Amino acid sequence: MSTTVMATSSNYWEDLRKQARQLENELDLKLVSFSKLCTSYRSSGHDQQPRDSRSESFGPFQDNMLKAMTSEVEQLLTKLSAVNDKMAEYTNTPGALSHNAALMHTLQRHRDILQDYAHEFQKTKSNFLTLREREDLLGSVHRDIESYKSSTGVNNRRTEIFLKEHEHLRNSNSLIDNAISIAMATKENITFQRGMLKSIQTRVTTLANRFPAINNLIQKINLRKRRDSLILGGVIGICTILLLLYTFH
Repeated sequence: MSTTVMATSSNYWEDLRKQARQLENELDLKLVSFSKLCTSYRSSGHDQQPRDSRSESFGPFQDNMLKAMTSEVEQLLTKLSAVNDKMAEYTNTPGALSHNAALMHTLQRHRDILQDYAHEFQKTKSNFLTLREREDLLGSVHRDIESYKSSTGVNNRRTEIFLKEHEHLRNSNSLIDNAISIAMATKENITFQRGMLKSIQTRVTTLANRFPAINNLIQKINLRKRRDSLILGGVIGICTILLLLYTFH
């Protein structure tokens, strides 16, 4: 009877881990898509057409896409947090006390992944909102200039200076956005590589936990390598000393 309970408990833990890994993979893909969508909004702001026409072409569609994707990411984060809570509850059950150290290590790793994804989502979302506010402000300035030009009909020197300053500001903003785009692309690449490394680490840890003999064999190999290195270093040192003694005598 106890064997059946332990098997059922072990299956429950493995089911929770599978759910956590599946949600983590979905979150990774959603965050990459969310970052690309924010980058595409930034790229659309580099057009030379007026801000009003850009808002009509890109604003509503991208806003709806962003709202939908933001909701999906938040739901996935909530689900992953709930799975982590269930895993934490499982570690406190009587049947899991014998493996508590390994279970707590696995739980902490999943918690760290959840924290990283939540931080990345909030950072990307905050950067996008800041960018959109800046674009709206620049669009408002542009509309004010156009309104002033149409109402006065006079293209005097003061207006030209103001327009040149505004153009300089837009060029500077374009350079900053290009730098941000490069940084975002680099971050996406690093995030992808991090996901691959975490996946490899998870598989190695799982193999080591399931097959203690492999873990012991790896430790023995490492010890043998260190011992061989010490022996080789000692032989080289002795030979060097003998060679020096022979040279000076």
